[in-house]
Amino acid sequence: MAYANAPTRSIRPAPKAPGFDKLTLPSADALVAQANLGGKLGFVVADANTGEVLEVRSPLLPLPPASVTKAITAVYGMSVLGAEHSFPTEVIATGPIEAGVVQGDLVLVGGGDPTLDTNALAAMAAALKAKGVLALKGKFLVHGGRLPYQRVIDPGQPDHLGYNPAVSGLNLNYNRVHFEWKRAGQSFDVAMDARSDRFRPSVNMAKMQIVDRKVPVYTYEDAMGVDNWTVARGALGNGGSRWLPVRRPDLYAGEVFQVLARAQGVRLPPPVASGDAPQGVVLAQHRSRALTEIARGMLKYSTNLTAEVIGLSASTELGAAPTSLSGSGAMMATWAKAELGANRPQFQDHSGLGDGSRLSALDMVKVLVSAGPAGALQGLMKDVTPLDVKGRPRNAAPYGIQAKTGTLNFVSSLAGYVTAPDERRLAFAFFSADLDRRAAISRQDRERPAGAKGWSRQSRWLQHQLLARWAIMHGT
Repeated sequence: MAYANAPTRSIRPAPKAPGFDKLTLPSADALVAQANLGGKLGFVVADANTGEVLEVRSPLLPLPPASVTKAITAVYGMSVLGAEHSFPTEVIATGPIEAGVVQGDLVLVGGGDPTLDTNALAAMAAALKAKGVLALKGKFLVHGGRLPYQRVIDPGQPDHLGYNPAVSGLNLNYNRVHFEWKRAGQSFDVAMDARSDRFRPSVNMAKMQIVDRKVPVYTYEDAMGVDNWTVARGALGNGGSRWLPVRRPDLYAGEVFQVLARAQGVRLPPPVASGDAPQGVVLAQHRSRALTEIARGMLKYSTNLTAEVIGLSASTELGAAPTSLSGSGAMMATWAKAELGANRPQFQDHSGLGDGSRLSALDMVKVLVSAGPAGALQGLMKDVTPLDVKGRPRNAAPYGIQAKTGTLNFVSSLAGYVTAPDERRLAFAFFSADLDRRAAISRQDRERPAGAKGWSRQSRWLQHQLLARWAIMHGT
């Protein structure tokens, strides 16, 4: 043995039996037990082309879909409105222009554009000046009646959350105002504006007062159309900024347009809301990008306002004239049953921000199969980086994921398509929720409740371990 040498040639290993990699996979039950989430969960994975169901757990269990709702809203909007649909915003004069003065009213008319920003209003103000307008004889009106006004998306959320703004037919900067503070000696300099990358017009329809207190951090009061905010001095540090929601987006857009027009030498009086659609001559117009591009951005950034506008616009196009998000959500549910094969969807809104919507994993997979991996959602769902068993990015995974995530406090969902190593496309949906823990959260604590972040982390871990299993197990 002392004179033994290593073999001069490596011993060829015995080939593994076909399907050996599948034998080493943990079972779905083992993964669920390891995650130890609590609450309830359900999932379904199916062949994306044929609809053949391959693996399930509580497939009919209805749970809040959270922002996964937006995937259905995207299909709803593009099917009803058309993929190339765009939203117009117009400035209309109700009388002729004489010596630079409009002999009537000037009306800023919203067509529902959820992506309208300060830059677009500035371009419209410049176009108005190019038409020779310097002033007007009548009123400056704003009309947001193309869609039904909603003060908030979800009344159960704290007042200061920027992702829960008002909704109307005239929207600006996702119906948020920018609040910035900088320490100045023993006090603070405060600014409320409608900033973009080019402009920073100040606004008066949103005001901020700094108050000596510890909690609550923010309070809100509607003062005759003015958003009156207070903020706790102790929460400000030395400086910072955040976006706050706007409750009267039509007046907000009108005030910003007034400021931008003044910079062009066009004198406008303060805006007044108008409920009637105007008749007259279009002096300036801005059109949004095509709905396909808007929907892609919505799914990437999960913008709630965009989802509500798309859903309300589709329901309005169908002729129902919904007056609430829940009424429009019910229309989308009826449409999903008839057009996508879902059995019992219930939608409280179009964004998933409210927790009253209910959807089963099987119904979501039916929607995904009906839409098809090469259908309406192709290229719209974002690529999701797989996670390894330690929750770290797995950039070299042999499978790909295109999906929409959904997260509320103690609610976590993921649905979309996974491409197996052999290129087989699978449709999947995973919903989980601990509704008892969610219900126990007070309204003021809903921004960052204790335990919610860790719970969501565990749910995401389980989702990705199941995806890794499905990609290998159900590859042909």
